[in-house]
Amino acid sequence: MKKIAYIEIDTHAEIAQDFIEIMQDSHEFEVDYYFSQKIKNQIKESKGNIFLSDSSMIVDQLKIKKYDLIIIGTVHRYFNTFQAITEKFNTAIVVHNINFTTISKSDLIKNVFKKDVIYRLKLWWKEGLFYAPKVYEKAKNLLVLDQELASGRYTFLPLFYTKNDRHSGNEVLKIVIPGGVSQMRRDYKRVFSNIRKWENDLKKGSNIGSEIIEFIFLGKAEGKELREIMDLKKSLEQINITHFSERISQLDFEKWMSEADVLWCPIQQETEFFSQKEIYGKTKMTGNLGDAIKYGKLAVFPKNYSSKLDCIIPEDDSVIEQFKALKNSDFDFQKEYNKKSVQANLEKVLNQLMTT
Repeated sequence: MKKIAYIEIDTHAEIAQDFIEIMQDSHEFEVDYYFSQKIKNQIKESKGNIFLSDSSMIVDQLKIKKYDLIIIGTVHRYFNTFQAITEKFNTAIVVHNINFTTISKSDLIKNVFKKDVIYRLKLWWKEGLFYAPKVYEKAKNLLVLDQELASGRYTFLPLFYTKNDRHSGNEVLKIVIPGGVSQMRRDYKRVFSNIRKWENDLKKGSNIGSEIIEFIFLGKAEGKELREIMDLKKSLEQINITHFSERISQLDFEKWMSEADVLWCPIQQETEFFSQKEIYGKTKMTGNLGDAIKYGKLAVFPKNYSSKLDCIIPEDDSVIEQFKALKNSDFDFQKEYNKKSVQANLEKVLNQLMTT
């Protein structure tokens, strides 16, 4: 069997979990996972070989076994360590922010002093921040998890499959908005404004209907957004709101996602990473795309979000009626996103990465 090492010592435990689940019954590949303690604590029990690691030991660990491919799940820290890996091994990196991969050294220096200065100075002095462009440059392959972003050097890595696409059977129309409740990445101001409008329409006896509507803000809310949600909740009589002020466990996240009738994903068109502008759907993928596929839920995205996926629905002007129609939709997720076919496509890509 061909051997792969998957490294995640930084951030994206959920992507590592997805890789574990789709590869655990592969007959072509054997995967060793190298996780920091923080990442390992977020991973469910697995049949895979999981080793504790960190930036000081990972290079030596990789030398012990002969791997056909090294996959690094995140390169947002430890740039000096990852540069050493890309120089020694056949390495592919999962890219989460495309513009960051091509940032110039001069822009990196400027951006150090724009925000989170102490943390960014630490990256500069101790973790080789200015090696960042070279890490991506020296990697044999760069991977993206959204097919829309695949072009040139960026190869699509199919990872998401549908685990459960059963209808929720709710009497209440449950609209889940997944993700941290922050105005920076999602347009919550517009969400709050729309909910107030629908509440007023219901009070006036409009034709929205008699069905009870519940909005679930499925992510930690804090600061200004938390205060706005609490104020909004107090003012509502016809619409229910569920929100969370603490980090949600993976089990709770999965429970609420399975109960959703439809996902509402009011993605901002622009965001930033390390003070570098990124555009959702063009240079950055939203995790909501993977959520829709994994949990078998149709997801309403802004009209300006670029996606050819049939399960991503552009938002209508009358979005509340759209939610009701989508609740009763019979979209077949298993036809395109069943585990067997996604795994076959993934293994095909992995074989290609070993020969390029």
